[in-house]
Order: sequence, then C-alpha cells, then structure tokens
Amino acid sequence: MQGNHRIPLTTMNGNYPIHLITTNMKKILITLDYGPAAQKVAEQGFALGVTLRAKIILLHVVAEPSIYTRTAYSPIMGFGGYGADMMDADITESLVAGSERFLEKTIEYLGGTSTISMSVVVGDAADVILETIKKKDIDLVVIGSHSHRWMEDILLGNVTQKVLRESTVPVLVIPSKRKSL
Repeated sequence: MQGNHRIPLTTMNGNYPIHLITTNMKKILITLDYGPAAQKVAEQGFALGVTLRAKIILLHVVAEPSIYTRTAYSPIMGFGGYGADMMDADITESLVAGSERFLEKTIEYLGGTSTISMSVVVGDAADVILETIKKKDIDLVVIGSHSHRWMEDILLGNVTQKVLRESTVPVLVIPSKRKSL
C-alpha cells in the first residue's frame, strides 16, 4: 500500500469544526524561509512526508530585490539589507543562487533522499505558493508561522493567512513558538 495512506484532517470555520477530511497525500510542498523556524518546518514536513511515503518539494520564494535593500528588513537571519548600490539584475541572480544552496543544504540535512526536490522562485510568496499548488498538483502544504502576533500579521503571517484562505488543499501550519517548560 505504498503511497496510499490516508490522513484525517479537520477543517475549521471560525472555531467550529465543519467536517473531517481524509485524502491521499502523494505530494507535499514544504515552504521555507531563512527564519529560525525553517529547520523545524523542514523536519516536521519531511517526517510527515516519510510517514506518508509522499514526494516532497521544498520551496523558497525570493522576494522582489527591492525588498532586500530596505535597511529595516532583515530577511536572512539578522542581515540588515544589501544597500541601494546592489540594485541590479545581479542581486536577483545572487539571491536565487544563495536560496538554491540553502535548499540543497536542507536536502542534505534531511538525508538527501531521492523523494525530495526543490524549487526557488522570484515573486510574491503567497502567490507563488498558490501557483505551485496548482502547477505541481500538491496534496498538502507545510508552512511556518512566526510566534509574535503583531509580527505574524505584518510579515509571514500575511503569507500564511492568504495561503490558508485561498488554498485548494490542506495546509499544515507549524508554529515557531517554542514550548515553555
């Protein structure tokens, strides 16, 4: 029964469960950024994929290059921006190459199995994720969420919220908030 596992998922409308869904999960899309939760998202999404014997696609979306030049934005583990002098086509190529290396290292970390592929796309994160769901016939999306509520709404939360609202497949949100002891 390889690849024919069924996993129950509850959908919610507000705070009230509507119904229980069971579906075959053959392709799982794991969306990763450079945030501290990326390792947790990758590990948990990968573990689920192994359990379900699903193909896994790691996706990193590179934002428009102008976003990386804002000094107030820190997209890459505390790095404060590139500065206006880097605003040309080379920055996009550099960001894509760096993102590909990040995903390659992630695949190595996860065991480098042949069931994992990767994709780096330039664009709006939520739109790219939603397009990838359709283009690659994804069955489940695994995405991270930031632990600070106001930051969640402003930053990645907007992406997560849009994907949750508009996705045609189940979405598993991995919180980055650590358990308190």
